[in-house]
Amino acid sequence: MGQEKSRILIVDDEPGMREFLEIMLEKEGYTVETTADGRKAVEKIESKPFDLAIVDIQMPVMNGIEVLKRINEKKTDTTAIMITAFASHETAIEAMKLGAYDYITKPFKIDEIKLVIRKALEKRRLERENSRLRKELETKYGLGNIIGRSPTILKVFDLIKRVSELKVNILVTGESGTGKELVARAIHYTGIRQQGPFVPVNCGAIPETLMESELFGYRRGAFTGAARDKKGLFEEADGGTIFLDEIADLPIHLQVKLLRVLEDKTVRPLGSTEPIPIDVRVIAATNKNLEEEVTRGRFREDLFYRLNVIKIVLPPLRERREDISPLALHFIDKYSREMEKDIRGISPKALEVLESYHYPGNVRELENIIARCVALETSNVIRRETLPQPVGEVNSIDIESSLSSTASLDSLLNDIEKKMIEKSLRSTDGNKTEAAKLLGITLRSLRYRLAKHGLSDEPLDGIAEEENK
Repeated sequence: MGQEKSRILIVDDEPGMREFLEIMLEKEGYTVETTADGRKAVEKIESKPFDLAIVDIQMPVMNGIEVLKRINEKKTDTTAIMITAFASHETAIEAMKLGAYDYITKPFKIDEIKLVIRKALEKRRLERENSRLRKELETKYGLGNIIGRSPTILKVFDLIKRVSELKVNILVTGESGTGKELVARAIHYTGIRQQGPFVPVNCGAIPETLMESELFGYRRGAFTGAARDKKGLFEEADGGTIFLDEIADLPIHLQVKLLRVLEDKTVRPLGSTEPIPIDVRVIAATNKNLEEEVTRGRFREDLFYRLNVIKIVLPPLRERREDISPLALHFIDKYSREMEKDIRGISPKALEVLESYHYPGNVRELENIIARCVALETSNVIRRETLPQPVGEVNSIDIESSLSSTASLDSLLNDIEKKMIEKSLRSTDGNKTEAAKLLGITLRSLRYRLAKHGLSDEPLDGIAEEENK
């Protein structure tokens, strides 16, 4: 059987040919309609969808070439196969230029036309599937997936739209979890390279000994175990985009080779002396300060300038709190559908807690919090008590009971301050500089507060004196 339910239109002024093709194709399982007139064929194609049109070239009123032109003008989703008893080289070339799948001369063998029809329908099915997948990718990784209404994120949206059409390298910076790869995918799938591949590479996850062969490929026999040629990730990304995440983790000797790739637009696989030309747009990302890395000699200055043609800075979530509510609702909708749960929103108290949390893990942490809540929630809204403990630690202090107790305001505030400092240190694995950034205070101020709460071995008086300088 052929492609079941595929709709085929036969356009031929010979009654015998129409009847023969109709009977044959209906036996193959297709839905078939016929017409002897080119104009009526165009009307049919405009009024209802056909997967395939088998069109005779020599017809009165409107010939097959004109029918093909009208199909193209109307941008219909119909594949055409041309048939004729009067074959000519010029006509065949014209038909193929106009997008005909094939050109068959009469008389033809039954098996031959069956095979051509099957191949034409299979090609059309693949094109439709590719189109569907492309639209899904655009939906999944397009701007609609980057949620926010804050002025800072709106500026990021505007920059993404502008750079997506440019052929320049881009550097995306921001803390872990702010959505750097999402931005890279949005640039790719909304821009001029969306038809090409998007190849993500985590420079911090590939062992240094394998990094060069992964990026640039190798030839058979280049080293022990290289039993065949292997394309590198840059070759895989040819015609598209390569996303180099955590670029600051790239070893210095490979930074030199990456610079050469960017300058020469060629790659040289291990074991090869022949450079391979590539057309790749590079989007690099890091959560480190590359300028500082350059100053410290850990990142090449010339490579930094090559990558930093256009810079997109993603703000941490704590600096765009107005985005927490739409993000939370987006993730609630996403995970409710994935987990098949009827959760319609979030309670005001739970939202208040989320909006006051500092999110060391940024948007990624918020997404994980919501996913957990959706999994555990038993009502149709996310409630405050469903939130994980670390999120509600500070907020869980009952102000009413605290006021009615003998606790003073100073002791209450001290308790809150101590808990926030402890949480920030846990979130940063004890890194005081990062903890101070999370809390929005100076390192000197954090050291003073650590000593005040007995969380440091440093003498309070000494730090206080330094603080007051």
